Amino acid sequence: QVQLVESGGGLVQAGGSLRLSCAASGSIFGIDHMGWYRQAPGKQRELVARVTSGGDTNYVDAVKGRFTISRDNAKNTVYLQMNSLKPEDTAVYYCNAKVYTSYWGNYWGQGTLVTVSS
Repeated sequence: QVQLVESGGGLVQAGGSLRLSCAASGSIFGIDHMGWYRQAPGKQRELVARVTSGGDTNYVDAVKGRFTISRDNAKNTVYLQMNSLKPEDTAVYYCNAKVYTSYWGNYWGQGTLVTVSS
């Protein structure tokens, strides 16, 4: 069984910063990509950023230049540094990872709320 546990969400004023963390635990033999998705009220869940096992990254256009994704493979942890936050970044942020236990599986965290006030 694999668990993804997120932390770091909260309330911040526009222009501020937050850092999200997500640690994977369990019977893990390998992790492929790790990423962050978000879902705002009334909207579909969207990919925010993803990092491969080799360190390649991609971002949704709306966050390019403001958000940075990184990972610590030794700790099975992925981070999302969010700077210059805007009210439209308000959403529940979900961690996602493709993990090998005895097979490859797609796993999700429970979500952490980020609220940006104007």
